[in-house]
Amino acid sequence: MYSAVMSTSERLIEATRELLWERGYVGTSPKAVQQAAGAGQGSMYHHFAGKPDLALAAIRRTAEEMGAAAEAVLSGEGTAYSRIEAYLLRERDVLRGCPVGRLTMDPEVVADPVLRAPVDEVLGRLRDRLTEVAQEGLDSGELSASLDAEDIAATILATVQGGYVLARATGAREPFDSAVRGILGLLAPRTPAG
Repeated sequence: MYSAVMSTSERLIEATRELLWERGYVGTSPKAVQQAAGAGQGSMYHHFAGKPDLALAAIRRTAEEMGAAAEAVLSGEGTAYSRIEAYLLRERDVLRGCPVGRLTMDPEVVADPVLRAPVDEVLGRLRDRLTEVAQEGLDSGELSASLDAEDIAATILATVQGGYVLARATGAREPFDSAVRGILGLLAPRTPAG
């Protein structure tokens, strides 16, 4: 399943990331991780103190990748609206859901401040970055002055995460796409009547 050039610890982290996304924390057993990674029990405990330590490494990696992917489009060229649009329209595996957002529904992760911390941090950074981009749009007059940058950021995050939930519930991508079209329509720069 994983590249032969990938180290055992990397295979364990990648296997854990996939299993957390697929099964959640409780459903991700050390045995399942070892099988998916092609690693023995001794190797796992050589690299990680136990399941929580390995899960933390996997959650951190997932959070870092999510943050980097969002930053790449939000710091790109173009207007504030076009960067928000690029963030909302970027390629996602919608029917699998957000690998970070799904962790917020996992009672074991939410109850453990150490496991929850990377999730809180990346969602907070994303909210802050979206707020900055929205503020740029407000300052330039591109976005409606009746809006608030923090509210825009919160609405974008809620739209994406809620869109994932609706898509998974229906087994179809359309509810996600519809939510994205809706928020983009609400944020679209208005052309002066004339």
